[in-house]
Amino acid sequence: MSRARSVVAGVLLANAVPHGVHGVTGQAFPTPFADPPGIGLSSPALNVLWSALNLVGAGVALRGARVRPLALIVGAAAMASFLAAYFGPTSPRRRG
Repeated sequence: MSRARSVVAGVLLANAVPHGVHGVTGQAFPTPFADPPGIGLSSPALNVLWSALNLVGAGVALRGARVRPLALIVGAAAMASFLAAYFGPTSPRRRG
């Protein structure tokens, strides 16, 4: 169970980064609360909130668990790869 919790924490930590960066730099960025979800843009404040919720979720996932660094890295790398493909310049989402 510690491995699964570490993977989940890695996913949430990786997802927190782009939302936090866009939020603190004042840029709109998609969140699950946008219209349509994940495609429309949300305000910088909402992105900061979503980033914080991801960080809290990662903390909850790891609370009381033995952290498995490799599993954490695998989760973060998987999410980062997904995000790069989804938001990258050659993604079908960008081509419209």
